[in-house]
Amino acid sequence: MSDADRTAATETEVETTMSEKPSQVATLPDEPATGNETKVRIRGLTKEFDASGRTVTALHQLDLDIPRGQFFMIVGPSGCGKTTLLRIMAQLDTPSSGELEIMGSAEGRPQNSMIFQGDSIFPWMTVWDNASYGLAMRGVPKAELRDTVGHYLDKTGLTEFKDAYPHQLSGGMRQRVSIARAFANDPDILLMDEPFSALDEQNKTLLQAELLRIWDETRKTVVFITHSVDEAVTLGDRIMVMTANPGTAKAFVDVPFERPRDVLDLRQRPEYGEIVYEIWQQLRDEVSRSQRSAREATPTRRRRFRR
Repeated sequence: MSDADRTAATETEVETTMSEKPSQVATLPDEPATGNETKVRIRGLTKEFDASGRTVTALHQLDLDIPRGQFFMIVGPSGCGKTTLLRIMAQLDTPSSGELEIMGSAEGRPQNSMIFQGDSIFPWMTVWDNASYGLAMRGVPKAELRDTVGHYLDKTGLTEFKDAYPHQLSGGMRQRVSIARAFANDPDILLMDEPFSALDEQNKTLLQAELLRIWDETRKTVVFITHSVDEAVTLGDRIMVMTANPGTAKAFVDVPFERPRDVLDLRQRPEYGEIVYEIWQQLRDEVSRSQRSAREATPTRRRRFRR
């Protein structure tokens, strides 16, 4: 099995079978609707790895609350534990200590869908079969499956490509298939790990706009990792800036812009630039510290020159 196939299988497993797996995450009954109820609650979350006989702490004593329906962004330097946190939320990994609670999901629906950085759709399936896979695995009635998948292929501009295979699509179109599949599967929480990082700026901007347009229909809880401060401010309601390794929350920044948002118009506003600058001020020292740590951890090699 190729790397792409393994990634696709992992994503689909997260989407379709999570409600059937023994959970390391506490799933609690829904709170009474107050307009600001918590969907995800994290307390003292720590994750440690063994690396060649020494303990490496990826996450340290992280506390976090994410309200239901919030588009929550995470930015931080490389190696600060962003993806580790997302994998723990997806139940692909377990914390070393601490608590992660997710308020109850509707019966019969997956708790989450996860969209990865790279290609994560089945290369041997058509666009339609990829987008409908999660629903088909759950035994959704054919009429409901047809209507749901047709709706999201239309929203992502893929209807006329429904019989195409991934190798016939551009990188941006393949990510559209991943987005259509995730929304069609109707998860409680959408987890996104730098889904647009491999795209050029034009495709990235178009997909950001499409994602916001689709999300506005459902207002699902989203946890989205990015290295782009611009992307975080464009998409998010609230942004967590993480420290360098070991990762924990350094700051939370609220994004005050109204919804729905026009991606290009938003970036012309002076307030947009001010928030981007504020986040970079928080992030700059952490990126520098991460780079210093990486240099110190890399052994210096002497070069031998022939005379």
